[in-house]
Amino acid sequence: MTEELKEIGLDVGHRRVGRLMRQNGISVVRTRKHKVTTDSDHKFNIAPNLLDRDFNTDAPNQKWAGDISYVWTREGWLYLAVILDLHSRRVIGWAVSNRMKRDLAIRALNMAIAFRAPPKGCIHHTDRGSQYCSHDYQKLLRQHGFKVSMSGKGNFYDNAAVETFFKTIKAELIWRRSWETRRQAEVAIFEYINGFYNPRRRHSALGWKSPVAFERKVA
Repeated sequence: MTEELKEIGLDVGHRRVGRLMRQNGISVVRTRKHKVTTDSDHKFNIAPNLLDRDFNTDAPNQKWAGDISYVWTREGWLYLAVILDLHSRRVIGWAVSNRMKRDLAIRALNMAIAFRAPPKGCIHHTDRGSQYCSHDYQKLLRQHGFKVSMSGKGNFYDNAAVETFFKTIKAELIWRRSWETRRQAEVAIFEYINGFYNPRRRHSALGWKSPVAFERKVA
């Protein structure tokens, strides 16, 4: 909030902004407890944790991370898969489905590959869920020369950057209303990612720049 006000020419500090927010009944939306949805009870091969919680890079397309989360609608669950470029935390691939199957993860990855055409050697990090360990998903990674990295069992801190994105979109969008249909939620997610999160939302880790602005600065 402070950074947004400074950009439009108001010289204010965090304390003043906090006081004004309290006086006007403006509060922060708190995140909720993490819920594990990873299905790691399978016989697919597990890759080592190459990322090792180092989420920083000095250029795009060096480290990608992906995961799947969920949205409740009156029609039932809607599952959201995303791929982030860890350099800027930008969402470069995403897909939704009413089923949490491998094709959901594959569609998100295909979008990211089509958008970025990554060089060989890019680290691709996820949890060890069956969607990401499946033969079809791993085949796609091999075809494009990714180095495969996976989190430790049940340790969501190993993929903290994507978990942070999911907490953010849920606090700022998903939990703020009830969703009648999956399609309604899908449209809102599209508008949030492409209209706000990537081009406008500021991140402390990026020097209070948005993912798109950070990439422009580095370029």
